[in-house]
This record gives sequence, C-alpha cells and structure tokens, in this order.
Amino acid sequence: MPSTTVFTNLHRTAKLKEAAETEYDLVIIGGGITGAGILLDAALRGLKVLLIEKNDFASGTSSKSTKLIHGGLRYLKQLEIGLVRETGQERAVAHNNACHLVHPENMVLPIVKNGTFGQVAANLAIYVYDFLAGVQGEQRKRRVNKAQLQKLEPTFKSDILKAGVVYSEYRTDDARLTIEIIKAGIRNKGIAFNYLEAVDFVKDDNTIRGVICKDILTNDTTIFKSKVVVNAAGPWVDKIRKQDDINTEIFMFHSKGVHLVFNKKSLPITNAVYFDAFDGRMLFAIPRGEIIYVGTTDTVFKGNPDQLQCAQEDADYIINATNAFFDIKPLKLADVQSSWTGIRPLVKQAGKGQTEMSRKDEIYISDSNLITIAGGKLTGFRKMALRVVDIVIDKLPQDYKPCSTEHYKIHHQAFDNYQAYNQWNQQLVNDFEAHFSREDIIELSNNFGHDAKSILETAIKDLNNKLILAQLNFCVQHEAIYDALDFFERRTGWLYFNINKVRESYKFVIQELSVSLSLTEKQTLEMTKRCESAIALCSLAHLKNN
Repeated sequence: MPSTTVFTNLHRTAKLKEAAETEYDLVIIGGGITGAGILLDAALRGLKVLLIEKNDFASGTSSKSTKLIHGGLRYLKQLEIGLVRETGQERAVAHNNACHLVHPENMVLPIVKNGTFGQVAANLAIYVYDFLAGVQGEQRKRRVNKAQLQKLEPTFKSDILKAGVVYSEYRTDDARLTIEIIKAGIRNKGIAFNYLEAVDFVKDDNTIRGVICKDILTNDTTIFKSKVVVNAAGPWVDKIRKQDDINTEIFMFHSKGVHLVFNKKSLPITNAVYFDAFDGRMLFAIPRGEIIYVGTTDTVFKGNPDQLQCAQEDADYIINATNAFFDIKPLKLADVQSSWTGIRPLVKQAGKGQTEMSRKDEIYISDSNLITIAGGKLTGFRKMALRVVDIVIDKLPQDYKPCSTEHYKIHHQAFDNYQAYNQWNQQLVNDFEAHFSREDIIELSNNFGHDAKSILETAIKDLNNKLILAQLNFCVQHEAIYDALDFFERRTGWLYFNINKVRESYKFVIQELSVSLSLTEKQTLEMTKRCESAIALCSLAHLKNN
C-alpha cells in the first residue's frame, strides 16, 4: 500500500538547492487547481516537473469558489454547450477519483413567479444538462410540484413558488482537492514549493529557458532551468505575461465573488438550493454541517487581487436576496459568522459584461514560448491540464506516456467507491467515538480520507496531545504548511466553516508552529497579526463595527 506523501517545508533550503541544480522539462507557475492538475498530469506522463506558488497552494481563486463540482447549468442559457458537456462529464470523474472530497448533493431549483427559469425552460434545461453530462439512474432530475417542494424545503416563501426540479451536483472542498492533487503529483516524482514567487525569466535567443524566483520566506533568489514554462497563475496571469513581454496586452477581466456563512439555525435548509436573486442572477445556498453558505456575487473588480474584502454592498446583496426568497426571521449582518471573497479570472470578450463572459479556458503561447492558460472552471481542471500537457509534450524532443488522469485515484489510499467511503466513516466512528465526537471524526475523514485514522491514533497515543495538534503535525509533515492560515483556511477550512474554533485555538497553533519551524519572535508575531487580521476580515468586523 502506498505510503503517505512526505511533503514539508522543514528541509526547504536543501530541497530548493537540489531543485536549482536540476533542469526540468516543465516549470509551472501557479499552485491553484489548474497548476495542480498540470503537475499531476505531467508527472504521471513521466515529465520532470516543478510547480511554484507565490503564496500557499490554493490561496487564490482555488479556495474561494462556491465549492461545487458542477457543470454550470446557467451556461446553457449562453449556449455554452461544449463547456457544459465537458464539465458535466468531469463531475463523475472527480467523484470517482476523490470520493472523500467530492460528495453527491441534491440540488433543488425552485421555479418561481417572474424567475429566471419557467417550468418548461427549467425542465428542458436540466434534461439537456443530464443528457450532456451522461447522468444515469437515480441521479437524473425529477420534477416536483409546489406541495412537494414545500415539503422538501418548508422555508421557501409560498407566495412566489410555482414548482421545482431536483437534480444532482457534487459538493467539494476546493482547497483540499487542490492540495491532494499536488500531493499526488509529488507522489509521482513531481516537485512543488509554496511561498516562491516568479519574478522574471531566463531567456536564450528570446526563448524562455528558466524562471527566476524570490523566496518569500527568506528573500533569497533561485533560478530554475526548464525546457518549457506554463503560466497558470489565475488572476495573476497577466502579471506573469508582462514579465515575459512588457508590451503584452491585458486580456484578463476580474470579477469579484463573495460568499457569506450563516448558522443553520438562521437558515434551516437541508438541501442545496439554486435560487433566484430577482435581478437576473441566481445564488447557491449550500448546507455543510452546522452552517449554510450563500453566494456568490458577480461584480467588476479593478483593484489588487492580493487585497480583497467583502464590501457593504456585497453583504447587503446576498442578505437581501436570501431574505426575499426564504420565509425566515430576516437575516442581518450580525448573523454572518464568516465569509470569503475571491476573484474569477475571466478572459475578456468584447461587448460582453462579466456575467455574460464565457467561463471557458483559453491557451496562449507567446513569442518566447511562454504557455499561458487562463479562465476555466474548477470542475474542468483535469481536461484543462490534459490540453496544456499535450502542448508541452509537442515542444519536447522525446516521447512520453499518454494522459492517464481520467481513472487515476488522487489519494494514496483511495476508496474504491462512495459506498466504501461511507462504510469507512461508520467504522471510524465505531472505533474512535469513545475519545472524539462523531462530528470531528467525520470532518477528519472528509478532509484527509484514510489518513484520518493515523491522525486519530496519534492523538490517542499521547494523553497530552490534542486532536488539533495531531492534525497540525500531519500537515507540517505531509502538506507543506508554513503559516497558521495555511492550516486554518486551506487544510481544515475552519476559518470559513468553524471560525469560533479558530478564535479558540490560533494562539496554540501559532505557538506549536513556531517551535516546529524554528521561527523567530518577529516571525511569530507577524503570523499572529496575519491570523487575527484574517479572522476580523472573514467575520466582517470592518462592516459590523461601522
């Protein structure tokens, strides 16, 4: 049985030196889901491949999505048939290859008076959606009348309801999926570093032959030699393209998306809901444990994507739309437990607003041979990687293996199917419920799959060892964390889904990280400030205090 991937920053200096002495077939700039997918595909095909990320892995758009592996029902209205077919089919691939991270989810589409979809249009759209995605059996859509819909979700406002449709989607944790894909790439001899920023290129006869990087942790400079370089930097792809050619035309458009998190008692729904905001847009309300998150907004953003925050109008939009649709005690800003704000990097299209722009990915190759992939959706990461790596291989002198990611299990000890995953969860609860809560055990399994058992066993062995410390140590050794926010935001998701747990434990976690990573007093203080700032930002303290 394959062993857990050793993936750590504890020996970073030596690993960087070794990497700098190697010539790679491919260097990837960007550690989001797109770069992660390219890393895994390239490594499986036998390429010598390195990935670099200027912050933490998945710290940009790939931890700020609606956290759905979905085909994009609304893109049928824009006649994006190819996009809907591809991403619809990829849902099942992602579920089969990482079923502890990609969960089947009933999605309820209420049909309402003056809404986006009429009854005929909704049924036709989802029929086409299921057909394109190849959905079979019980997962195909079913129509429900008004009475059935109200029984399904009693919180819908009765006076606007007409009927509804229930169809199948998949819920995920985008950051954890990205991390696991990177770990799978490393397991197949790929290399990846976080906190390493690409600042320039090495060129020979106007052809890129390497990447000059700044180590964010030490300010040291390292050069990585490579036959081919791929720019998969998401919202920052134009910045990388400008480093290649200062005269490059900007072709990315940034749209800001905000999600708000509420306690389930404030919005007591049991199914995921895709509902009208009554301005031509639709929002998702997604249950996850004891919280519900609602989003997303879609507004023009022209600022620095490294400096994002939810504005008053963003919060008002989601709260007002939710209050207009659900028969609940009206939500207020004070009811928001947490939030996240991200950027959609869209490829500009003349004459189209941000809501009309295609979510398709586009690939560009510069005169100096920089391959840039831009746009795309979380769900389509595997096919995006396939297309990019095919282009990379065409530029290399030797032959490589064909793409094998369609049936590649991402976790080192993967579940055969979802039934096996559910059986494992029950066994894990039976074995450890005497020591830990059922909720904590299931959460661990959702995040770490089979590795949850070793984390639980570690926590039991040392009576002084908290469960949180066992998770933290696992992430230091096997998931390359360096900062407390790496742990709270992207390895556990607590910053969004259990922010009170972060408030209670961040000082303890920072103290433990400071010891294990041999941080200075100044570094520890800076980490504390970053963590406290993130807690305030996600809980919308800047709005609630006004």
